[in-house]
Amino acid sequence: MKKNYFFKSVVFLTAIIILLACKKAKTTAPELTVSVSTITFAPEGGSQDITVTSNADWSVSNPALSWLQLSTTSGKSGSTVIHVTVTSPNGTGASQSAILYISSPNGQARRVTVTQAPLPPNLYPSYNTSPIAPDMTGMTSTAVQLAAKMGTGMGMNFGNTMDSDIENNWVTGPITNVQIKFVKQIGFTAVRIPMNWVWTHLSDRKKATIDPVWLARVKQVVGYCVNNGVYVIVNAHADLGWLEDNVNAVKKDSVNAMQKAIWEQIATTLRDFDEHLIFAGTNEPKADNAEQMAILNGYHETFINAVRSTGGRNAYRVLVVQGPHTNTSITHTLMTTMPHDPVPNKLMLEVHDYTPFQFTLMDADASWGKMVYYWGAGNVSTIEPDRNNTPGNGDEAAIAAQYQLMKHDFVDKGIPVVLGEYATMRRTDPNKPMPKDTLMHNRSVDDWTKFVTKSAKTNGMLPFFWEVGQMLDRANNVVKDQRMYDALVAGYK
Repeated sequence: MKKNYFFKSVVFLTAIIILLACKKAKTTAPELTVSVSTITFAPEGGSQDITVTSNADWSVSNPALSWLQLSTTSGKSGSTVIHVTVTSPNGTGASQSAILYISSPNGQARRVTVTQAPLPPNLYPSYNTSPIAPDMTGMTSTAVQLAAKMGTGMGMNFGNTMDSDIENNWVTGPITNVQIKFVKQIGFTAVRIPMNWVWTHLSDRKKATIDPVWLARVKQVVGYCVNNGVYVIVNAHADLGWLEDNVNAVKKDSVNAMQKAIWEQIATTLRDFDEHLIFAGTNEPKADNAEQMAILNGYHETFINAVRSTGGRNAYRVLVVQGPHTNTSITHTLMTTMPHDPVPNKLMLEVHDYTPFQFTLMDADASWGKMVYYWGAGNVSTIEPDRNNTPGNGDEAAIAAQYQLMKHDFVDKGIPVVLGEYATMRRTDPNKPMPKDTLMHNRSVDDWTKFVTKSAKTNGMLPFFWEVGQMLDRANNVVKDQRMYDALVAGYK
């Protein structure tokens, strides 16, 4: 009996051991998972993460490619993050890919396919064909120092002039040396000249070649300014919106290609002028969210790099970049970082202001609102009360608050702010609706002009009045709206 009992006990214990072993084996089934099976990189490269989870050791077969790097190629039980980095742009002309094989001795294996798209083909030839060594002669001012020099006099635009299809198509005559002397004589020591390049001045559109005759004309006008001691901002203006209306991922590559091509040509042509010449990359770019803002900063950096690459004085030239929509409120919200410039302390920011629109620019009533003829706390009309501006709609407090944002966000941080455009119109055209309360309307125009100018100056900004022939008779070089001119002068005091 004892022997039989012992045998049964051994059998029973063996059965328990087998059951426990089976249970343990069941709870430790081989495990190996990877967070993604494919990774796609942009042509420029970058870094992405994958997570490997396993209950045993694992390893990655390293493809040993020069363009692909892994932060680790092995791990132990648990979760591990692998940083996958594509180290350089893909200039091969075709997509390139690799397969990462991840395996474990527990019998499990996974794979991840890594693909990098190719850079687009060069849409245009390089126009940086004669770069020269950096030259700081006459270029020693930082952006803040240059802004202080520019701010000793008034600023104005030669608007609707060189940004039109033909230089003198929208105004009375082209810019002359006599005009530059005249505007300086009456106090404008800094001018902004909006420029058309892509719209009507490409001699070879397929190659983005700027007409050399137009480049020579621009150089002549800049010479008028610099030789008379007038600071001049040259930009790439609306040009039918080739950049302004295309701040998006679809158009990013083609816009950057055009931006690079035109600024290499502009910068090379104007390279020898001293710091009296300032370049501005665009005009009123439309960016409405963080993704578009990142693309816009990319456009700005293309402009900056194109100018810097030409060398000479351009290596140290002060450059102007634009906030989204050149709107103070949107710029405050979206432009949390400035684009990168390899040269420190040489950037300015540009915004515009035409608020309230119903008063400054609106020329016909709309379903959403009427034109406003009367602006300012002391300019309330009893004759046409429905044409008075409403509180909070671009009134004194609202404008001052926006400029204070620009001071806090940029000026106080060493980034000068250019108020590149601002103006309102005096409604005197008999072919359009006219105010009945002429006295109050004229006071409103004067007060708006003075207030915006003074508020900009108070907050450290550089105001450039949008002049398109409403204040100056450029053909005869005389002031034709003395009240508007006087309001500007008063705003600067």
